[in-house]
Amino acid sequence: MKRAGFFDVEERLARLIGDQFEAFSRTVDFEVFRPDLEQALAYSDGSKGGRPPFDPVLMFKVLVIQALNNLSDERMEYLINDRLSFMRFLGLGLSDRVPDAKTLWLFRERLTQAGAIEGLFNRFDTTLRSAGYLPMSGQILDATLVAAPKQRNTNAEKADLRAGRIPEDWQDKRAKLSHKDRHARWTLKFTKAKRQDDGTIPSTDLAIPFFGYKSHISIDRKFRFIRKWKATDAAASDGARLREGLLDKTNTASSVWADTAYRAKANEDFMEKQGFVSKVHRKKPHLKPMPRHIQRSNAGKSVIRSRVEHVFADQKSQTGLFIRTVGITRATMRIGLANIVYNMRRFRFLERLNASA
Repeated sequence: MKRAGFFDVEERLARLIGDQFEAFSRTVDFEVFRPDLEQALAYSDGSKGGRPPFDPVLMFKVLVIQALNNLSDERMEYLINDRLSFMRFLGLGLSDRVPDAKTLWLFRERLTQAGAIEGLFNRFDTTLRSAGYLPMSGQILDATLVAAPKQRNTNAEKADLRAGRIPEDWQDKRAKLSHKDRHARWTLKFTKAKRQDDGTIPSTDLAIPFFGYKSHISIDRKFRFIRKWKATDAAASDGARLREGLLDKTNTASSVWADTAYRAKANEDFMEKQGFVSKVHRKKPHLKPMPRHIQRSNAGKSVIRSRVEHVFADQKSQTGLFIRTVGITRATMRIGLANIVYNMRRFRFLERLNASA
């Protein structure tokens, strides 16, 4: 069999029409992340010898591929070796060394422990602003649950975890402790009851137990980029996060849209003091019908507020957002990376839209 030459590989790459990673390479300048990556990684100068580390930008692009496709480290290693599109995006040749699963885990862990994800997110937000995508027309807040592997704990262990204590039986078992997620929490996920076979609808909605974390975001109304975000356990209150850095003061408009979970006197007072105009949905009075004028007001707000749901739908349907790791620190890294990747995909979409206009 004839050995494939350089031009044979180039010809095969040219046939990869519609490759999303090639579109990413044309739209996103990944070199902007290099200063933040090098600062967080703090690699040695190599004077002591040893195999040199992989280029940090290359490794960050691996994380982007992984987040886009919801891949494990082992699967990621295999697919880099298997797919020409991945290799081209990473700038690797057929004979180049490929990072293995352990190397990828160590790279992500180093960034996680350095708390680098917020700086990386802000770095790309600066790129968006430089390209003319300023936060405009107000902002929309919401939160979504992000699943994590379920934990099997006794009632006593759950009580200790809720109190912030490590169960006594775990303290001398390092292997068990490393596999126990002490930060994820159970909560109830409410969903609308479905119509039955006879056409009737149950009078009560469904409450489904859910275990994991929660992603809180604020998007700008004009371009729908994520501008502020926060990761918490699944049981954390949505409304309280509004006062914890979710509001973007650089938005050109002062209006804030959110659902009834954010309607609280403390939030209304906070927004008024900070110069924001509340467009938060009003709650239905207890045991009373909703007044018509509030119904109409909420309906008008819903038209705008619903745009934030598209962000979560994109993250879960397109990239399969899921927490594979243990602990809030790693979950924050995963959610933050998902938010960066969403903004990259949104940026690519808007740039293509503008180019065709």
